[in-house]
Amino acid sequence: MASIGIFDSGYGGLTVFKAIVAKMPDYNYIYLGDNARAPYGNRSFETVYQYTLECVQWLFDAGCDLVILACNTASAKALRTIQQNDLPKIGPEKRVLGVIRPTAEIIHQYSRTNHIGILGTSGTVASNSYVIEMAHFAPEIQVSQHACPLWVPLVEANAYQTDAAKLIIRSDVEQLLLADKAIDTILLACTHYPILKPIIQQFVPESVNIISQGELVADSLEAYLKRHSETETGVDRKGDMLFYTTGEVSDFEAHASLFFGKDIKAQSCNVVKK
Repeated sequence: MASIGIFDSGYGGLTVFKAIVAKMPDYNYIYLGDNARAPYGNRSFETVYQYTLECVQWLFDAGCDLVILACNTASAKALRTIQQNDLPKIGPEKRVLGVIRPTAEIIHQYSRTNHIGILGTSGTVASNSYVIEMAHFAPEIQVSQHACPLWVPLVEANAYQTDAAKLIIRSDVEQLLLADKAIDTILLACTHYPILKPIIQQFVPESVNIISQGELVADSLEAYLKRHSETETGVDRKGDMLFYTTGEVSDFEAHASLFFGKDIKAQSCNVVKK
C-alpha cells in the first residue's frame, strides 16, 4: 500500500513521527529506524549519505513515494545529494524531504532578540546547514551553535536522568548561552533532544524559548501535501502504521514508547541489497 515513509538513524525520528500522526492521523505511514548503524552524528558525510540512500531506497521499494528524513544529520549530510543526483535516476515522481528547511523557515518567528542558539549533533553543527538555511529566510538573525556529541548516547542508553548526565547537559547548555548572552530561543536540532527538554529547562532562564522540531515539521508536511495534490492523492488513507528497524526488534520496541508515547510492534528488515 502507498504510504508516507519516515526515516531516522534510530529512535529520535519517532518524536517527529508522533507529531505528524497527531496532525494527520488518516494517512498510512511506514517508519524505518537504522538502529543497527546508529548513531549517525559522528559519521562522515560519505557514510551518512550511503546509509541514508539505502534506507530511502528501501522505503521506496516498500511503496513510499514520499519519504521524510526525520533526522537532522541525514538532512544535513545526505538530503541535497539524494534530491539532486539520485532521484532523477530512481524516479522523478518520488520525493525526499528533510527537517532542516521547514525548521529554518519559521524558527526566527519565536525570537524577540534575533539571537538563536542551536544544539545539535557534531555532524549537524559541522555542516552549518541551519546557519545557511536561516540566512535565506531571516538574514538578520544571529545564530550560535554548540555540538552535544554525548546526548544521543545518553538518551539511547536511558541514562539521561543520572547526575553525571545532567552535568553534561548543563555544561553544553551553558557553553551555548555563554557564546551569545542575547540568545532568547534555543532550537533542539536533533530529534532525540525533546526527551531531554525538561532537564534542559532547568539550566536556562524562563525567558528563553526551547523549540522542538516535531510540530514545525508536521505543519510543514501538511502544507506541502496541500500544495502537491499529485503526491497527496497517491497516499492511502487507512490510518495504518508499520514500524521497521535494522536492529534488534525487542530493543527497538522497548525504546519506542519513550519516543512515540505508546507501545508499538516492530519488524526487522535489511536495507543493504545483496
